[in-house]
Amino acid sequence: MLKPTVGPILGHITTDEARVFLRGKLHESALTFAGIRYRVRGEERWSKGIFAKLDATRDMSDVIVIRGLGHDTDYEYQAGWFNTTNVEHTVKSVHELPLQWPQELYRLRTRSGSAGTPRAYFVGSCRYLRMTAGIPSAPHLGDRIFASITQMAQQAEPPVSAMLMTGDQIYVDDLNFFAPDREFQQILAKYRAAFSQPNISRLMANVSTYMILDDHEIEDNWPKNKRPSDNILYTNAITAYELYQASHSPAFEILHDGRISRNPKHYWYQFTDGDIEWFVTDSRSRRNLSADDRRILDVEQENALCQWLISSPARVKMIVTSVMFFPDAKQDGDDAWAGFPGQRLRLLETIRSHRLKNVIFVSGDVHGSLTSRLTHSEDPDFEVHTIVSSPLCNSRLLPHARRSSFILDQPLVRNDAGEYRQELTGKVISQDNFAHLVIDAERIQVNYHDQEGKLLQSTDIDLR
Repeated sequence: MLKPTVGPILGHITTDEARVFLRGKLHESALTFAGIRYRVRGEERWSKGIFAKLDATRDMSDVIVIRGLGHDTDYEYQAGWFNTTNVEHTVKSVHELPLQWPQELYRLRTRSGSAGTPRAYFVGSCRYLRMTAGIPSAPHLGDRIFASITQMAQQAEPPVSAMLMTGDQIYVDDLNFFAPDREFQQILAKYRAAFSQPNISRLMANVSTYMILDDHEIEDNWPKNKRPSDNILYTNAITAYELYQASHSPAFEILHDGRISRNPKHYWYQFTDGDIEWFVTDSRSRRNLSADDRRILDVEQENALCQWLISSPARVKMIVTSVMFFPDAKQDGDDAWAGFPGQRLRLLETIRSHRLKNVIFVSGDVHGSLTSRLTHSEDPDFEVHTIVSSPLCNSRLLPHARRSSFILDQPLVRNDAGEYRQELTGKVISQDNFAHLVIDAERIQVNYHDQEGKLLQSTDIDLR
Protein backbone atom coordinates (compact mmCIF):
# COMPACT_ATOMS: atom_id res chain seq x y z
CA MET A 1 0.00 0.00 0.00
CA LEU A 2 1.04 3.58 -0.66
CA LYS A 3 0.71 6.71 1.42
CA PRO A 4 -2.39 8.76 0.48
CA THR A 5 -1.77 11.42 -2.16
CA VAL A 6 -3.95 13.74 -0.05
CA GLY A 7 -4.70 12.98 3.57
CA PRO A 8 -5.53 11.30 5.69
CA ILE A 9 -7.71 14.14 6.94
CA LEU A 10 -9.34 13.41 10.28
CA GLY A 11 -12.83 14.90 10.10
CA HIS A 12 -15.89 14.70 12.34
CA ILE A 13 -15.46 12.64 15.51
CA THR A 14 -18.12 11.59 18.02
CA THR A 15 -17.93 9.44 21.14
CA ASP A 16 -17.96 6.28 19.01
CA GLU A 17 -17.23 7.22 15.36
CA ALA A 18 -14.55 8.94 13.30
CA ARG A 19 -14.46 10.02 9.66
CA VAL A 20 -11.23 9.93 7.67
CA PHE A 21 -10.76 11.42 4.20
CA LEU A 22 -8.04 10.09 1.90
CA ARG A 23 -7.11 10.08 -1.75
CA GLY A 24 -5.30 7.59 -3.98
CA LYS A 25 -4.28 7.74 -7.63
CA LEU A 26 -5.94 6.64 -10.83
CA HIS A 27 -4.57 3.67 -12.78
CA GLU A 28 -6.41 3.25 -16.07
CA SER A 29 -6.16 -0.54 -16.23
CA ALA A 30 -6.65 -1.35 -12.55
CA LEU A 31 -9.04 -0.85 -9.65
CA THR A 32 -8.01 1.44 -6.81
CA PHE A 33 -8.86 0.90 -3.14
CA ALA A 34 -8.11 2.94 -0.03
CA GLY A 35 -8.01 1.49 3.45
CA ILE A 36 -7.67 2.23 7.15
CA ARG A 37 -6.89 0.07 10.14
CA TYR A 38 -6.77 1.16 13.78
CA ARG A 39 -6.09 0.06 17.34
CA VAL A 40 -6.27 1.43 20.85
CA ARG A 41 -3.04 3.28 21.49
CA GLY A 42 -0.59 1.01 23.30
CA GLU A 43 -2.12 -2.24 22.08
CA GLU A 44 -0.48 -4.50 19.49
CA ARG A 45 -3.45 -5.98 17.66
CA TRP A 46 -4.86 -4.08 14.69
CA SER A 47 -8.48 -4.03 13.61
CA LYS A 48 -9.51 -5.50 10.31
CA GLY A 49 -9.02 -3.09 7.45
CA ILE A 50 -11.89 -0.86 6.37
CA PHE A 51 -11.79 -0.27 2.62
CA ALA A 52 -13.36 1.99 0.01
CA LYS A 53 -13.24 1.69 -3.77
CA LEU A 54 -12.01 4.91 -5.34
CA ASP A 55 -13.06 6.33 -8.70
CA ALA A 56 -12.32 9.34 -10.86
CA THR A 57 -15.76 10.92 -10.38
CA ARG A 58 -14.68 11.81 -6.81
CA ASP A 59 -11.09 12.65 -7.79
CA MET A 60 -9.96 9.24 -6.45
CA SER A 61 -10.97 10.20 -2.91
CA ASP A 62 -13.44 8.99 -0.30
CA VAL A 63 -14.32 9.20 3.38
CA ILE A 64 -14.03 6.07 5.48
CA VAL A 65 -16.11 5.88 8.66
CA ILE A 66 -14.68 4.04 11.66
CA ARG A 67 -17.55 2.87 13.88
CA GLY A 68 -17.91 1.18 17.24
CA LEU A 69 -15.12 3.09 18.98
CA GLY A 70 -14.90 3.59 22.73
CA HIS A 71 -15.63 7.03 24.12
CA ASP A 72 -12.83 9.28 25.39
CA THR A 73 -10.20 6.86 24.07
CA ASP A 74 -6.87 7.35 22.28
CA TYR A 75 -6.44 5.39 19.06
CA GLU A 76 -3.77 5.18 16.41
CA TYR A 77 -4.41 4.35 12.79
CA GLN A 78 -2.72 3.70 9.46
CA ALA A 79 -4.01 4.70 6.04
CA GLY A 80 -3.08 3.91 2.46
CA TRP A 81 -4.20 2.94 -1.02
CA PHE A 82 -3.32 0.38 -3.68
CA ASN A 83 -4.16 -0.77 -7.20
CA THR A 84 -5.20 -4.26 -8.26
CA THR A 85 -5.57 -5.58 -11.81
CA ASN A 86 -8.14 -8.12 -10.62
CA VAL A 87 -11.34 -6.38 -11.68
CA GLU A 88 -13.43 -8.84 -9.62
CA HIS A 89 -12.22 -7.45 -6.29
CA THR A 90 -14.62 -5.67 -3.94
CA VAL A 91 -14.22 -3.85 -0.62
CA LYS A 92 -14.94 -7.20 1.06
CA SER A 93 -12.65 -9.43 -0.97
CA VAL A 94 -9.58 -7.19 -0.61
CA HIS A 95 -9.50 -8.15 3.08
CA GLU A 96 -7.88 -11.39 1.96
CA LEU A 97 -4.97 -9.71 0.20
CA PRO A 98 -1.54 -9.76 1.95
CA LEU A 99 -1.29 -5.99 2.19
CA GLN A 100 1.73 -4.16 3.57
CA TRP A 101 0.45 -1.04 5.30
CA PRO A 102 2.38 2.27 5.23
CA GLN A 103 4.41 2.54 8.43
CA GLU A 104 3.33 6.05 9.45
CA LEU A 105 1.06 6.12 12.51
CA TYR A 106 -1.62 8.76 13.06
CA ARG A 107 -3.61 9.49 16.19
CA LEU A 108 -7.25 10.19 16.96
CA ARG A 109 -9.15 10.63 20.20
CA THR A 110 -12.88 10.09 20.52
CA ARG A 111 -15.09 12.63 22.24
CA SER A 112 -16.01 12.53 25.91
CA GLY A 113 -19.63 13.09 26.86
CA SER A 114 -18.73 14.43 30.29
CA ALA A 115 -19.72 17.97 31.27
CA GLY A 116 -17.40 20.51 32.81
CA THR A 117 -14.19 19.03 31.39
CA PRO A 118 -11.83 21.70 30.02
CA ARG A 119 -11.53 21.58 26.24
CA ALA A 120 -9.39 23.31 23.64
CA TYR A 121 -9.70 24.21 19.97
CA PHE A 122 -7.73 25.89 17.21
CA VAL A 123 -9.41 28.47 14.96
CA GLY A 124 -8.05 29.92 11.73
CA SER A 125 -9.08 31.12 8.28
CA CYS A 126 -7.79 32.63 5.03
CA ARG A 127 -4.86 30.44 4.03
CA TYR A 128 -3.41 31.90 0.84
CA LEU A 129 -1.41 29.55 -1.41
CA ARG A 130 -0.70 31.13 -4.78
CA MET A 131 -0.80 28.79 -7.76
CA THR A 132 0.98 29.58 -11.02
CA ALA A 133 0.31 27.28 -13.99
CA GLY A 134 -1.00 24.69 -11.55
CA ILE A 135 2.09 24.76 -9.32
CA PRO A 136 2.22 26.31 -5.82
CA SER A 137 4.46 29.38 -5.71
CA ALA A 138 6.60 29.40 -2.53
CA PRO A 139 4.30 26.87 -0.81
CA HIS A 140 6.31 26.96 2.42
CA LEU A 141 4.93 30.44 3.09
CA GLY A 142 1.38 29.11 3.22
CA ASP A 143 2.34 25.99 5.16
CA ARG A 144 4.77 27.04 7.89
CA ILE A 145 2.13 28.22 10.39
CA PHE A 146 0.75 24.67 10.53
CA ALA A 147 4.06 23.41 11.89
CA SER A 148 3.55 25.69 14.91
CA ILE A 149 -0.06 24.58 15.31
CA THR A 150 0.97 20.92 15.16
CA GLN A 151 3.71 21.40 17.74
CA MET A 152 1.24 23.12 20.07
CA ALA A 153 -1.30 20.33 19.56
CA GLN A 154 1.28 17.75 20.62
CA GLN A 155 1.97 19.61 23.86
CA ALA A 156 -1.43 21.14 24.68
CA GLU A 157 -3.21 20.57 27.96
CA PRO A 158 -6.14 20.15 27.86
CA PRO A 159 -5.86 18.16 24.60
CA VAL A 160 -7.09 19.95 21.49
CA SER A 161 -10.48 18.59 20.46
CA ALA A 162 -10.59 20.10 16.97
CA MET A 163 -9.35 22.65 14.46
CA LEU A 164 -12.04 24.99 13.09
CA MET A 165 -11.19 26.35 9.63
CA THR A 166 -13.75 29.07 9.10
CA GLY A 167 -13.35 29.93 5.42
CA ASP A 168 -11.05 30.58 2.48
CA GLN A 169 -9.11 27.34 2.91
CA ILE A 170 -8.19 27.77 -0.76
CA TYR A 171 -8.30 30.73 -3.15
CA VAL A 172 -9.89 29.66 -6.42
CA ASP A 173 -9.58 33.29 -7.56
CA ASP A 174 -5.98 33.99 -6.51
CA LEU A 175 -5.07 35.11 -10.03
CA ASN A 176 -8.49 36.47 -10.87
CA PHE A 177 -7.25 39.48 -12.87
CA PHE A 178 -4.85 37.48 -15.02
CA ALA A 179 -5.84 33.83 -15.37
CA PRO A 180 -8.86 32.92 -13.23
CA ASP A 181 -9.37 29.23 -12.54
CA ARG A 182 -12.85 28.12 -13.53
CA GLU A 183 -12.48 24.55 -14.74
CA PHE A 184 -13.14 21.62 -12.42
CA GLN A 185 -9.72 20.06 -12.80
CA GLN A 186 -8.00 23.39 -12.12
CA ILE A 187 -9.92 23.80 -8.86
CA LEU A 188 -9.24 20.20 -7.82
CA ALA A 189 -5.53 20.81 -8.40
CA LYS A 190 -5.66 23.71 -5.95
CA TYR A 191 -7.20 21.51 -3.27
CA ARG A 192 -4.67 18.75 -3.85
CA ALA A 193 -1.79 21.21 -3.61
CA ALA A 194 -3.16 23.08 -0.60
CA PHE A 195 -4.05 20.02 1.49
CA SER A 196 -0.95 17.94 0.68
CA GLN A 197 1.68 20.40 1.95
CA PRO A 198 3.65 18.62 4.70
CA ASN A 199 2.72 20.67 7.77
CA ILE A 200 -1.01 21.04 7.16
CA SER A 201 -1.13 17.38 6.13
CA ARG A 202 0.45 16.33 9.43
CA LEU A 203 -1.94 18.51 11.42
CA MET A 204 -5.12 17.34 9.72
CA ALA A 205 -4.11 13.68 10.00
CA ASN A 206 -3.96 13.92 13.80
CA VAL A 207 -6.42 16.67 14.81
CA SER A 208 -10.13 16.53 13.99
CA THR A 209 -10.73 19.27 11.42
CA TYR A 210 -14.01 21.05 10.66
CA MET A 211 -14.34 23.38 7.67
CA ILE A 212 -16.86 25.76 6.13
CA LEU A 213 -16.59 27.73 2.91
CA ASP A 214 -16.36 31.46 2.35
CA ASP A 215 -16.19 33.44 -0.89
CA HIS A 216 -12.72 32.56 -2.17
CA GLU A 217 -13.66 28.90 -2.47
CA ILE A 218 -15.78 30.28 -5.33
CA GLU A 219 -15.07 33.93 -6.18
CA ASP A 220 -14.39 37.15 -4.27
CA ASN A 221 -17.55 38.54 -2.58
CA TRP A 222 -19.71 35.77 -4.03
CA PRO A 223 -22.52 36.09 -5.11
CA LYS A 224 -22.59 39.91 -5.18
CA ASN A 225 -20.69 40.16 -8.47
CA LYS A 226 -22.09 37.00 -10.03
CA ARG A 227 -22.46 37.02 -13.80
CA PRO A 228 -24.60 34.63 -15.89
CA SER A 229 -21.44 32.89 -17.09
CA ASP A 230 -20.50 32.09 -13.48
CA ASN A 231 -23.01 29.25 -13.15
CA ILE A 232 -20.44 26.77 -14.44
CA LEU A 233 -17.80 28.21 -12.12
CA TYR A 234 -20.14 27.77 -9.14
CA THR A 235 -20.96 24.17 -10.04
CA ASN A 236 -17.28 23.29 -10.39
CA ALA A 237 -16.22 25.11 -7.23
CA ILE A 238 -19.00 23.75 -5.02
CA THR A 239 -18.47 20.18 -6.25
CA ALA A 240 -14.79 20.43 -5.34
CA TYR A 241 -15.75 21.94 -1.97
CA GLU A 242 -18.05 19.00 -1.28
CA LEU A 243 -15.28 16.52 -2.04
CA TYR A 244 -12.45 18.10 -0.07
CA GLN A 245 -14.10 20.10 2.73
CA ALA A 246 -17.70 19.09 3.36
CA SER A 247 -17.46 15.33 2.86
CA HIS A 248 -15.78 14.61 6.21
CA SER A 249 -18.08 16.96 8.15
CA PRO A 250 -21.48 16.23 9.77
CA ALA A 251 -23.15 17.86 6.74
CA PHE A 252 -22.92 14.46 5.01
CA GLU A 253 -25.11 11.76 6.53
CA ILE A 254 -23.86 8.24 7.19
CA LEU A 255 -25.92 5.63 5.34
CA HIS A 256 -27.06 2.35 6.88
CA ASP A 257 -24.11 0.49 5.30
CA GLY A 258 -21.58 2.86 6.88
CA ARG A 259 -20.80 4.80 3.70
CA ILE A 260 -21.10 8.58 3.39
CA SER A 261 -24.10 9.98 1.52
CA ARG A 262 -23.27 11.61 -1.80
CA ASN A 263 -26.01 14.24 -1.60
CA PRO A 264 -25.86 16.65 1.33
CA LYS A 265 -29.08 18.54 2.06
CA HIS A 266 -27.11 21.64 3.05
CA TYR A 267 -23.61 22.67 4.12
CA TRP A 268 -24.37 23.99 7.63
CA TYR A 269 -24.05 21.52 10.48
CA GLN A 270 -23.78 21.02 14.24
CA PHE A 271 -21.49 18.98 16.48
CA THR A 272 -21.22 18.38 20.20
CA ASP A 273 -18.20 18.13 22.48
CA GLY A 274 -19.46 17.37 25.99
CA ASP A 275 -21.39 20.43 27.20
CA ILE A 276 -19.99 22.63 24.41
CA GLU A 277 -21.90 22.71 21.12
CA TRP A 278 -20.98 24.22 17.76
CA PHE A 279 -23.32 25.39 15.02
CA VAL A 280 -21.32 25.93 11.82
CA THR A 281 -23.35 28.15 9.51
CA ASP A 282 -23.17 28.43 5.75
CA SER A 283 -23.21 32.21 5.41
CA ARG A 284 -22.09 32.18 1.78
CA SER A 285 -23.91 29.79 -0.57
CA ARG A 286 -27.53 30.37 0.54
CA ARG A 287 -27.63 34.17 0.38
CA ASN A 288 -30.64 36.08 -0.88
CA LEU A 289 -29.70 39.52 -2.15
CA SER A 290 -33.19 40.66 -3.14
CA ALA A 291 -34.32 43.92 -1.55
CA ASP A 292 -37.59 42.52 -0.16
CA ASP A 293 -36.10 39.51 1.68
CA ARG A 294 -32.38 40.09 2.11
CA ARG A 295 -30.76 37.11 3.89
CA ILE A 296 -27.25 35.85 4.60
CA LEU A 297 -28.78 32.58 5.90
CA ASP A 298 -31.70 30.91 4.16
CA VAL A 299 -35.02 30.47 5.99
CA GLU A 300 -34.41 26.83 6.91
CA GLN A 301 -30.97 27.57 8.32
CA GLU A 302 -32.11 30.61 10.33
CA ASN A 303 -34.96 28.60 11.83
CA ALA A 304 -32.62 25.72 12.70
CA LEU A 305 -30.10 28.09 14.28
CA CYS A 306 -32.74 29.85 16.40
CA GLN A 307 -34.28 26.55 17.47
CA TRP A 308 -30.86 25.25 18.47
CA LEU A 309 -30.10 28.42 20.42
CA ILE A 310 -33.37 28.19 22.33
CA SER A 311 -33.58 24.45 22.98
CA SER A 312 -29.97 23.25 23.26
CA PRO A 313 -28.92 22.50 26.86
CA ALA A 314 -25.26 23.24 26.03
CA ARG A 315 -23.37 25.30 28.59
CA VAL A 316 -21.46 27.12 25.83
CA LYS A 317 -22.85 27.71 22.34
CA MET A 318 -20.32 28.50 19.60
CA ILE A 319 -21.68 29.83 16.29
CA VAL A 320 -19.28 29.75 13.34
CA THR A 321 -19.97 32.24 10.57
CA SER A 322 -17.29 32.70 7.94
CA VAL A 323 -17.92 36.46 7.77
CA MET A 324 -17.98 38.75 10.81
CA PHE A 325 -21.13 39.07 12.88
CA PHE A 326 -19.76 42.20 14.55
CA PRO A 327 -18.07 44.68 14.61
CA ASP A 328 -18.70 46.02 11.13
CA ALA A 329 -15.87 46.81 8.75
CA LYS A 330 -15.65 50.25 7.15
CA GLN A 331 -14.95 48.79 3.70
CA ASP A 332 -16.91 45.92 2.09
CA GLY A 333 -18.96 45.65 5.28
CA ASP A 334 -22.08 44.74 3.34
CA ASP A 335 -20.44 41.43 2.36
CA ALA A 336 -20.66 40.43 6.04
CA TRP A 337 -23.58 40.60 8.50
CA ALA A 338 -23.66 44.41 8.25
CA GLY A 339 -25.26 43.94 4.84
CA PHE A 340 -28.08 41.89 6.35
CA PRO A 341 -29.18 44.00 9.34
CA GLY A 342 -32.71 42.64 9.60
CA GLN A 343 -31.60 39.04 9.99
CA ARG A 344 -28.80 39.98 12.39
CA LEU A 345 -31.25 41.87 14.60
CA ARG A 346 -33.62 38.90 14.63
CA LEU A 347 -30.83 36.67 15.93
CA LEU A 348 -29.80 39.18 18.57
CA GLU A 349 -33.38 39.61 19.73
CA THR A 350 -33.78 35.83 19.92
CA ILE A 351 -30.73 35.62 22.18
CA ARG A 352 -31.86 38.58 24.32
CA SER A 353 -35.55 37.70 24.62
CA HIS A 354 -34.79 34.13 25.67
CA ARG A 355 -32.08 35.35 28.08
CA LEU A 356 -29.49 33.02 26.56
CA LYS A 357 -26.01 33.02 28.04
CA ASN A 358 -22.54 32.09 26.78
CA VAL A 359 -23.25 32.57 23.07
CA ILE A 360 -20.04 33.14 21.12
CA PHE A 361 -19.72 34.00 17.42
CA VAL A 362 -16.54 32.69 15.74
CA SER A 363 -15.43 33.97 12.33
CA GLY A 364 -12.53 34.95 10.06
CA ASP A 365 -12.45 36.66 6.65
CA VAL A 366 -11.09 40.14 7.47
CA HIS A 367 -7.32 39.42 7.59
CA GLY A 368 -7.13 40.60 11.18
CA SER A 369 -7.94 38.98 14.53
CA LEU A 370 -9.83 40.38 17.48
CA THR A 371 -12.24 39.72 20.33
CA SER A 372 -15.22 41.96 21.01
CA ARG A 373 -18.22 42.22 23.29
CA LEU A 374 -21.82 43.27 22.63
CA THR A 375 -24.13 44.59 25.34
CA HIS A 376 -27.59 46.18 25.45
CA SER A 377 -28.37 49.64 26.79
CA GLU A 378 -31.60 48.55 28.56
CA ASP A 379 -30.85 44.91 29.37
CA PRO A 380 -27.90 44.35 31.73
CA ASP A 381 -28.23 40.56 31.43
CA PHE A 382 -27.52 40.55 27.69
CA GLU A 383 -23.97 39.80 26.57
CA VAL A 384 -22.60 38.24 23.40
CA HIS A 385 -18.97 37.87 22.34
CA THR A 386 -17.18 37.39 19.03
CA ILE A 387 -13.84 35.73 18.31
CA VAL A 388 -12.25 36.53 14.95
CA SER A 389 -9.17 34.66 13.69
CA SER A 390 -7.67 35.61 10.31
CA PRO A 391 -5.43 35.11 8.34
CA LEU A 392 -3.37 31.93 8.55
CA CYS A 393 -1.37 33.22 5.58
CA ASN A 394 -2.04 36.51 3.87
CA SER A 395 -1.25 37.46 0.31
CA ARG A 396 1.49 40.05 0.01
CA LEU A 397 -0.90 41.95 -2.23
CA LEU A 398 -3.44 42.51 0.56
CA PRO A 399 -3.13 44.52 3.80
CA HIS A 400 -3.92 43.21 7.27
CA ALA A 401 -6.88 44.75 9.08
CA ARG A 402 -6.26 47.26 11.88
CA ARG A 403 -8.37 48.83 14.61
CA SER A 404 -9.10 51.71 12.22
CA SER A 405 -10.66 49.19 9.79
CA PHE A 406 -13.77 48.80 11.97
CA ILE A 407 -16.73 50.95 13.02
CA LEU A 408 -16.39 51.17 16.80
CA ASP A 409 -17.66 54.63 17.71
CA GLN A 410 -21.40 54.00 17.39
CA PRO A 411 -23.96 51.36 18.40
CA LEU A 412 -24.14 48.26 16.24
CA VAL A 413 -27.92 48.63 15.89
CA ARG A 414 -30.85 50.42 17.52
CA ASN A 415 -34.48 49.47 17.83
CA ASP A 416 -37.40 50.46 20.05
CA ALA A 417 -36.02 48.33 22.91
CA GLY A 418 -32.65 50.09 23.01
CA GLU A 419 -29.11 49.99 21.59
CA TYR A 420 -26.73 47.12 21.02
CA ARG A 421 -23.34 48.53 22.03
CA GLN A 422 -20.00 47.07 21.00
CA GLU A 423 -16.47 47.27 22.31
CA LEU A 424 -13.19 45.56 21.58
CA THR A 425 -11.86 43.41 24.43
CA GLY A 426 -8.28 43.34 23.16
CA LYS A 427 -6.01 44.64 20.43
CA VAL A 428 -6.56 43.97 16.74
CA ILE A 429 -3.89 41.49 15.57
CA SER A 430 -2.50 42.78 12.27
CA GLN A 431 -0.32 39.86 11.14
CA ASP A 432 -0.64 36.20 10.19
CA ASN A 433 -1.89 34.23 13.19
CA PHE A 434 -4.08 31.50 14.62
CA ALA A 435 -6.25 31.27 17.73
CA HIS A 436 -6.00 28.69 20.51
CA LEU A 437 -9.17 28.55 22.61
CA VAL A 438 -9.27 26.94 26.05
CA ILE A 439 -12.75 26.56 27.55
CA ASP A 440 -13.07 25.61 31.20
CA ALA A 441 -15.79 25.98 33.84
CA GLU A 442 -15.31 29.72 34.30
CA ARG A 443 -13.95 31.24 31.10
CA ILE A 444 -12.86 31.01 27.49
CA GLN A 445 -9.23 31.93 27.12
CA VAL A 446 -8.48 33.22 23.62
CA ASN A 447 -4.78 33.00 22.79
CA TYR A 448 -3.50 34.40 19.49
CA HIS A 449 -0.15 33.09 18.20
CA ASP A 450 2.02 34.12 15.28
CA GLN A 451 3.47 31.89 12.55
CA GLU A 452 6.23 30.66 14.83
CA GLY A 453 3.85 29.91 17.69
CA LYS A 454 4.79 32.97 19.76
CA LEU A 455 1.96 34.28 21.95
CA LEU A 456 0.71 37.63 20.64
CA GLN A 457 -2.23 38.26 22.94
CA SER A 458 -4.40 36.48 25.51
CA THR A 459 -7.97 37.54 26.36
CA ASP A 460 -10.42 35.98 28.81
CA ILE A 461 -14.17 35.78 28.16
CA ASP A 462 -15.93 35.12 31.45
CA LEU A 463 -18.70 32.53 31.28
CA ARG A 464 -21.95 33.08 33.15
